[in-house]
Amino acid sequence: MSTYTSLPRSLRIASWISRLVVAAILLQTLFFKFSGAAESVYIFTKVGQEPWGRYGSGVVELIASILLFLPRFTPVGALLALGTMSGAIFFHVTKLGIVVQNDGGTLFALALVVWAGSAFILWLHRKDLPVIGAKL
Repeated sequence: MSTYTSLPRSLRIASWISRLVVAAILLQTLFFKFSGAAESVYIFTKVGQEPWGRYGSGVVELIASILLFLPRFTPVGALLALGTMSGAIFFHVTKLGIVVQNDGGTLFALALVVWAGSAFILWLHRKDLPVIGAKL
């Protein structure tokens, strides 16, 4: 049984807004990853993961986006998004830099927004995590 219905109305609304924002950002970047856009190819070449890292992260982000909207799997989607964005933030800080190809830090900022939103969603729905959720 989902704990979603036991959340106060304000947190249910915040959950939906967060899921929409996180999924919108993740889904928007898929076009660039799957179409082989120059910036995506540059990023994954720079971190030594072109093309499979680009495709793989795109698939994980697509799955995370879908799972965010399936009540039973919302925390799993949040966990996938959080993990993927942790990797993106790591590579921005260690290899890519905050600004990538004169984007003004937009990709880094979007990664931070997705990370924070995913962490919030995961915290809200932590008791619904398979296997360990009941213990939280």
